[in-house]
Amino acid sequence: MIKLGIDRLLEIPDLRKPLWGQRVAFLGHPASVTGSGMHSLDALMTLGELKIVAAFGPQHGMRGDKQDNMVETPDAFDRRHGIPVYSLYGHVRYPTADMLDSFDVLLVDLQDIGTRIYTYVTTLGYLIAACAAAGKSLWVLDRPNPAGRPIEGSILQPGWESFVGAGPLIMRHGLTFGELAKWFVAARGHTLDLHLVAMEGYRPAEAPGFGWPVMELSWINPSPNASSLNMARCFPGTVLLEGTTLSEGRGTTTALELAGAPDLDFERILQRMRNLWPAWTEGALIRPCWFEPTFHKHAGQLCSGLQIHTDNAGYRHERFRPYRLIALLLKCLRLEYPDYPLWRDFHYEYETERLAIDLLAGGTFLREWIDDPEGGPGDLERRLLADEERWTAISAPLRIYAG
Repeated sequence: MIKLGIDRLLEIPDLRKPLWGQRVAFLGHPASVTGSGMHSLDALMTLGELKIVAAFGPQHGMRGDKQDNMVETPDAFDRRHGIPVYSLYGHVRYPTADMLDSFDVLLVDLQDIGTRIYTYVTTLGYLIAACAAAGKSLWVLDRPNPAGRPIEGSILQPGWESFVGAGPLIMRHGLTFGELAKWFVAARGHTLDLHLVAMEGYRPAEAPGFGWPVMELSWINPSPNASSLNMARCFPGTVLLEGTTLSEGRGTTTALELAGAPDLDFERILQRMRNLWPAWTEGALIRPCWFEPTFHKHAGQLCSGLQIHTDNAGYRHERFRPYRLIALLLKCLRLEYPDYPLWRDFHYEYETERLAIDLLAGGTFLREWIDDPEGGPGDLERRLLADEERWTAISAPLRIYAG
């Protein structure tokens, strides 16, 4: 049975001893809960032995008050516990000097979903840098990576850093949040008092969860549209749709498990995908469907689309490659509809000059490959394999869990 980092901290007094007498701050969100379902901040307060002086919230807020994407959260005051709650997705995204002055130790208890562009990864990187510079201690209370150990995609290129790309990480990184913290410290040469409260009994290679302990932990949305394990598995690919005019399913109950538009024939696109490069469509069930978003892109319009299913007996974890799947979908759309206005030019995560698709991909190469009628899947495959081999070598020493 798995034990989360927060549960081990609560259960083992010796783990907490270094926190005694320290001013402690807590960074969490709605999925920051114990194995029994109690919010971690409430559980830590219930102990009555730690001096918790402040809390921090990432995008969508510490308690999950913001439902849509790219909606800021203001600072607040937690009346129940009598402490300030500072937003790191509001008037600032990097902690201020006053925020840093308020604590000695920061406890980080965020559920990640294993993809570079998830903004909680960037928030972790910012806090590691800030705490290192200010001489603060940072503790990560580790949690599972629901996308598991497979590595896929491209490494973000120099100069393409943004709030959805904190550094030269690969898209599907295969690490837990605690292991990612080790990468940030090593990659940037920080001198930081970093503590990792590891999980016990975590088995990332074990079926059927392959990273998520199915029937041991309840799924709690770490962000409003991360509504299932299926979404977490699809996300390293479907997040690319945010940079397109296609709906990624926001405004439906299965956001980021879908792709669609009202003026395209996705059965035709799927057939071309299977004809062009069938290996990239393997591992999951890809089903033609229809849906009508209630808000966001194509709201109120009936869309032809595709839905990805990884929650069935036919799922093959190592063969399912969502980044390649969505890249192939976009490539085949471009081949079937050469003049389709595919790339969405809009204000995306505090960026106004660069296209969202390039920020998401970590460079211009993916968009250029999709738009190049001469570019074949083999060209992209060679690029991805090189980055995947490089990241495998980088990440192997960071892993603290077998599998």
